[in-house]
Amino acid sequence: MKAIRIRTMRRTSLTALAVIAAAALLASCGKNEPAEPAEAAAGTGGKEIVEFKYPDNPGFDLVYLADELGYFDGTSTRPKYVGKIAAPQIIPLVGTGDIDFGSRMVPLVISAIASGADIKVVSAGGKTLEDAPHMKYFTRADSGIKTAKDLEGKTIGINSFGACAEFVSKKYFKEQGVDVSKIKFLVVPDDKQEQTLEQGGIDLAIIHAPFSGRAGKNEKFTQLWSDYDLDGGLGGMAPYSANGEFARKHPEAVRDFVATIAKTANWVNDHPEEAKAIIAKRLNMNVEYIDRFAYVEDLVVTEPPIQYYIDILEENGKIDKGKVKVKDVYTNEFNPNASGSA
Repeated sequence: MKAIRIRTMRRTSLTALAVIAAAALLASCGKNEPAEPAEAAAGTGGKEIVEFKYPDNPGFDLVYLADELGYFDGTSTRPKYVGKIAAPQIIPLVGTGDIDFGSRMVPLVISAIASGADIKVVSAGGKTLEDAPHMKYFTRADSGIKTAKDLEGKTIGINSFGACAEFVSKKYFKEQGVDVSKIKFLVVPDDKQEQTLEQGGIDLAIIHAPFSGRAGKNEKFTQLWSDYDLDGGLGGMAPYSANGEFARKHPEAVRDFVATIAKTANWVNDHPEEAKAIIAKRLNMNVEYIDRFAYVEDLVVTEPPIQYYIDILEENGKIDKGKVKVKDVYTNEFNPNASGSA
């Protein structure tokens, strides 16, 4: 394993995060506090440094990896961590500008845009592979659950409503002839799903990487599927979105952000074990329990994963038909790896 220069991550906690998050969710869309640029730092070529507000959450994330690897050095931007933010709050807080970037699934971004939020996808994210799925489905080995039809009358754990765990699963269940109205969906954070399943609080756990790796080694569990089995991975791309006002005020910072995480994504694809080691240390977990991540090459956004979720949201009556177009959701203009980038 190559030696990796590990840097101490700068962490800034908001002492009243819960209050701020609650207020932000009620605020009108588009609110954004101006970023506070620091003085030009050494190694930046005289560039003014713009700090971007970002969650300090447990998980496998390119921002944390880029920061550890020193890839933000020499760019015009740096992360300013604002403490842990619950997954369902991330996209609303990007929309209000209380954080500047966030990584959550496409349907949440589409729904936010349909509601008038000032937000747009600026880079692709994870790439679902057969040996590196976005999420895995586990039951207790003694549950008797073997097929999707067996889930009627059961309780399923998902990390949030409105995202992949809900929509990819419901789409597949309906295709298997399941009456989805007979299933109870319960929000359980990914890092709590294994324990909740083992204690009988849920009958099926839908767990995202990296936490799915530990559940996969639990002898009390049986893995039924992964999202690759359900839709070939089409719904597994978790992109990075930016607040619109921040992007308009600081286009160079956004460009440097996208270029940096794209560089990091390609590094992860080439060095999966080294990346797992960094995340294991961050999460204080045994590296053997960390499931690997794979990323879209150069993080260039493509349209099929976005259209996939527009269709699902329209079919489920979550957005009006034709209200949101694919081009409304994303831009590659900040990605230097994309043709026609700014």
